[in-house]
Amino acid sequence: MAVFLSALVVFGLAVSAMALGVMAGRAPIKGSCGGLSCIGKLECEACPHRHGGENAHD
Repeated sequence: MAVFLSALVVFGLAVSAMALGVMAGRAPIKGSCGGLSCIGKLECEACPHRHGGENAHD
């Protein structure tokens, strides 16, 4: 029973922390510019690195 209660507390704290982040107006997590679809020829039109910018893919 103690394991269940401690797991419940940990999940409750995690949910509370995420809720506080949303209420504080933190920017949402940004994904990659297409993920695995950018591997290879790097033809992802939305990718900011497609023209060989500062942090361009190798």
